[in-house]
Amino acid sequence: MTGDTSQLMLLTAPHLRTPHAFSMRGGGVSVGAYQGLNLDDREDDAQAVAENRRRLAAALDFDPAGFARLDQIHGVGVVTVTGPGVWTGDALTTATPGVLLAIGTADCYPLLFEDAQAGVVGAAHAGWKGTLGHIAEKTVEAMCELGARPERIRAAVGPGICGERYGVGVEVAAKFTEAGLGQFVLTGNGQPHLDLAGANRAVLLEAGLSEENIWLSGRCSTEADFYSYRRDAGKTGRMWAVIGFKTVDLKNGGLKNGGLKNGGEA
Repeated sequence: MTGDTSQLMLLTAPHLRTPHAFSMRGGGVSVGAYQGLNLDDREDDAQAVAENRRRLAAALDFDPAGFARLDQIHGVGVVTVTGPGVWTGDALTTATPGVLLAIGTADCYPLLFEDAQAGVVGAAHAGWKGTLGHIAEKTVEAMCELGARPERIRAAVGPGICGERYGVGVEVAAKFTEAGLGQFVLTGNGQPHLDLAGANRAVLLEAGLSEENIWLSGRCSTEADFYSYRRDAGKTGRMWAVIGFKTVDLKNGGLKNGGLKNGGEA
């Protein structure tokens, strides 16, 4: 098998100290409609996906057997885990070293969280239903049950479908207005559009995070660098957003480059 590029492509948030990454499309071995670093094995070749997952784990110096991931259902369920495995829900939290939380997306927004002082991390999948249901706030609450504090939590909102590309029906737009997120409903070409990144930022602020502790990637999943369910009419791969820590003591600053071996965007 040959990949579409020879270089692994990952994005990291500049303010997170815990090892983490938002995967992009380059650097993997999948071919065809899933060409690149596809991390979903429901339709793609299982061997190719296993190699892609190994590459992602290796980039963060984690064991590929350490992934904790979800059967995502576009809900607001948060699962606290102490080891690798697969659960049903839309967000994960842990205070266990060596566990790499993973969220899959292809237009929905991935959210990563850390309280480096408490040694607690979280990851959430936020489509419009999860955003409307305050999945970000529920993840913060679950982290606080493990010892985190909202004022210390840092959150990163990774690539997802941008408002200009995300037209929705008037009923969905109305739900956001009724929920107090109407300021994030955009109008284009007569159709309502949703700025889900902005809506999640508002939910994070409501959850007690400070503005300086929230980072938005500003990247749209319909760009060629990513997999996009809408752009590719449903036949596409998935990116993963991952986060995990290797030691209990992160009080002295953790990994300054966010844990990616080469730092930043590789």
